[in-house]
Amino acid sequence: MSDAKKNYDVIVIGAGPAGYVAAMRSAQLGFKVACVDKWSNRKGRSSLGGTYINAGCIAAMSLLESAKIYHLLKNNLADHGIQAENVSINLQQMLNRKEQIIFNLSEQIKQCFEHYSVDCIHGRGQLLTDNRVEITVENQPEKLILKAPHIILATGSVPMELSCAPIDNKLIIDSTATLDIEQLPKKLGIIGAGIIGLELAGIWNRLGSEVILLDAQEQFLTSTDWQISQEAYRIYTEQGLDLRLGARVTATKKLSNTVLVEYQDSQGKHELELDKLIVAVGRRPNSQKIAAPEAELLLDENGFVHVDENCCANLPGVYAIGDLTILAPMLAHKGLEEGTFVAEYIANQHYSINYDGIPSVIYTEPEIAWVGQTEQALKTVGTPYKVGVFPFKASGRAQTAGKTDGLVKIISHAETDIILGVHIIGALASELIAEAVVAMEFSASSEDLARTIHAHPSVSEALHEAALALDKRSLRIPPP
Repeated sequence: MSDAKKNYDVIVIGAGPAGYVAAMRSAQLGFKVACVDKWSNRKGRSSLGGTYINAGCIAAMSLLESAKIYHLLKNNLADHGIQAENVSINLQQMLNRKEQIIFNLSEQIKQCFEHYSVDCIHGRGQLLTDNRVEITVENQPEKLILKAPHIILATGSVPMELSCAPIDNKLIIDSTATLDIEQLPKKLGIIGAGIIGLELAGIWNRLGSEVILLDAQEQFLTSTDWQISQEAYRIYTEQGLDLRLGARVTATKKLSNTVLVEYQDSQGKHELELDKLIVAVGRRPNSQKIAAPEAELLLDENGFVHVDENCCANLPGVYAIGDLTILAPMLAHKGLEEGTFVAEYIANQHYSINYDGIPSVIYTEPEIAWVGQTEQALKTVGTPYKVGVFPFKASGRAQTAGKTDGLVKIISHAETDIILGVHIIGALASELIAEAVVAMEFSASSEDLARTIHAHPSVSEALHEAALALDKRSLRIPPP
């Protein structure tokens, strides 16, 4: 790289959802931008998109879609009067399809970078003093130093580990390696029955593995509304997931081809012999070595970069976005929004992010999605509220699709009728929640949703019916 190219207006470290959006939006605003990213694919080449595309949500959703089709062919086609015989799995082809999707999406980002003249550098970036970034490129002894008045840190997060279950990515594997399993495990254990654990469990359960989830928490899905978590527990156990709550793993032992897991619950000590064990206990910010010690970047005790409400770190001209900050949960769309926000903040186009309006999604089957307050949270603070619930089994469109599990729950203020929270478990919940987010952004009341005409028949009518149910005037089911 020539000396003329070593100074930029904006340098972004990381090309996940937060990073690549920050880079592109900065370039759109007229800044000279470099984006440094270290992710390599199996061929050792740059693969933009971070964990989200390469080893996270996109990769997992690709395998889940394949698993859902296989499960349908094996178990539910007869209900439609369709017979299929000799259905089998080609796991390698599933993995190849996943890799092709990853490649396509990564190439889209690359093409956008080229269009907006973003310089993409494949290497590891580290923040130095005086707004400089040191870049280490594999197999190149000489390090590159770049400088810019604005540096955006967007290195994402990595899987958390457990001392009682040391990962070797052969018998005991992390959530990333789980998406590259080449042979179907007969008996699969997962430590953690949270979002990541459930998403992975849904894939392998549908492909035919016996899946056992061990979670130290006594309660299931504590971040969701209580009614949704109860419904989810019922649905997932009926699907064959073995959910063991209050189960704390104490030790693991690797045998020749299996792993022995010791855990303890209220009934005492137990042992499990598994073909593979997945550690899915959450993620932590990928902030180790993100900055040289002399740069004095401020981190909290959990490794999150300390930022203010504008994503500004403690150093002038340095910002942190996405999974590196604790401003909101680790969500790709939170990172996307912060990427745009910081680029526009640098350009003095200031606006605020409504973190209370960020939806959360669990990509299981059925999906879970929510936005706003839960019923238990409102009870805790004493906010008066009312609830409307509509089950998908009463939806004509859901019945024709054979996807009747789940419900829509709307919570509104008892006095003002302003919508306070919307909680969905069911098919396409990740799509349906968007209507609720828009409604809440405009401070809509449940009456606004009840008066909004929805296509009939459609799955989205469930939101309309839940709004009607708040006043006990549902048109599909009698009030409880």
